[in-house]
Amino acid sequence: MFHDFYGLTGKPFQLTPDPAFYFRSITHRKALSYLGYGLAQGEGFIVVTGEVGAGKSTLVAHLMGTLDPQRLAVGQIVTSKLDDEEVIHIVAQSFGLEVEGHDKASALGAIEGFLHEQARAGRRCLLVVDESQNLSVPALEELRMLSNFQLGNHPLLQTLLLGQPEFRVTLQSSPDLEQLRQRVIAAHHLEPMEKGEIEPYIIHRLEKVGWDGNPAFDQRVFTELYEASGGIPRRVNQIANRLMLLGAVEERTRIDSAMLKAVLDEMIGEKAFPAAAPRPMPKQEPKFAPVQPLRHEPRLDRETVEAMLAERDATIAELQQAIVELAERQEDTVRLALMPEIATLQEKLARLEAKTFEQERTIRHTLTMLIEWIESEMDESKAA
Repeated sequence: MFHDFYGLTGKPFQLTPDPAFYFRSITHRKALSYLGYGLAQGEGFIVVTGEVGAGKSTLVAHLMGTLDPQRLAVGQIVTSKLDDEEVIHIVAQSFGLEVEGHDKASALGAIEGFLHEQARAGRRCLLVVDESQNLSVPALEELRMLSNFQLGNHPLLQTLLLGQPEFRVTLQSSPDLEQLRQRVIAAHHLEPMEKGEIEPYIIHRLEKVGWDGNPAFDQRVFTELYEASGGIPRRVNQIANRLMLLGAVEERTRIDSAMLKAVLDEMIGEKAFPAAAPRPMPKQEPKFAPVQPLRHEPRLDRETVEAMLAERDATIAELQQAIVELAERQEDTVRLALMPEIATLQEKLARLEAKTFEQERTIRHTLTMLIEWIESEMDESKAA
């Protein structure tokens, strides 16, 4: 509706990804640099994470438009909850392969044959996996196994994993993904746009559809739009759509702060906008609910653990060095005189090492509980 009123040729703030509207924000430029570096390596995994609506899909769509299809075959999948066997069949389908039967071995054979065929034709293969946070750990391991396909010394498949922040946590913390972590050659987390980028972002998208200055915007609108959206592109689009619609309904040629407030109040009342969106969140490490302390064991936090381990390592090193220096002394008389001191140090070291073992057991137990709690919270939030 507002497109006609303002004489626009298209939808400037559509919510679906469109590479034609790609905006070079600071974080997107960094991500594109990491992607370019990773693709130049031609192997392993590239990981891009970001909040819902941060622009991951638009970024990749823009990247795909710059690649030569004669040199790179691309398969793209958007994942739901897939197990290790299902993901193999989805990968085969993404490259246009028809697999007879539904067994995993046939799908793997078809994929390997396709990769060899593309390599002989001089083309590399890239698999793009969106919504990677939905994949199980066994499914991710299957993707890692696909990266083992080689022709001589040349890897045949490279994988780009896109996911929400929880995927980043899974990838960093799961002990079963160590081999996959070792194959990640480039990674970037998309941050929200900065406050000064909101105005050029809005103008950029409007100019793509023939905007000629109508409507105009009060400067205060851009600042308040940043505060309301947190700098997340999809949230900005969501609000801007409603703002432009209100402008058309009221036949306004200028968008002001009062109109923005009316739109935000309406969206909050409709629950059309996340309650957490009104203020941008400061950059910080993810926070988790406190883990209940183990019975008869002290509560541990990250700083305490690091300080405890550092102190322990330093003490052990000092004791070991003292023992070595004392043992290396050649004079028998000195050695005999110092034997009680050496024995005392060795006994103290043994006690410290025993205490160290208990501390590490406590840490491992605590981390296991933390991971289990995170996974249960993720399952509950997805079920809701």
